[in-house]
Amino acid sequence: MKSHQTAQTMKPATAAKKLGVYLQATPSEFQEGVVSRAELNALQADPPEWLRELRRNGPHPRPVVAAKLGVSISGLARAGVTDALTTEQVDALKTENPEWLRKERATQAEVRKETARLKEKQRTEDEA
Repeated sequence: MKSHQTAQTMKPATAAKKLGVYLQATPSEFQEGVVSRAELNALQADPPEWLRELRRNGPHPRPVVAAKLGVSISGLARAGVTDALTTEQVDALKTENPEWLRKERATQAEVRKETARLKEKQRTEDEA
């Protein structure tokens, strides 16, 4: 007896997160439907124009904004940046380089340095 497999589906919010786009900026048919794993793979492999445009110009969700600015999502929250930003707005922040951005970038650099130090320490302990 062979069982039929059902297609794995996800909510639009999950699919938007996996695609790295801001859900509210996606087309209504994307927001209102469900996305199968096959549809998600197709969107990733051959993105339609709306997806390419969103990835290029935004608005971008906070994880993407944080990555583009080189800070953490928490750093954005501490700075009061809670909304999605366009590429133009992100570029303007990079150009302005306000105090909070300099501070959060320094914090992020320290976190990365400490993570690398701990990873190296663990590696040497594992070898011993």
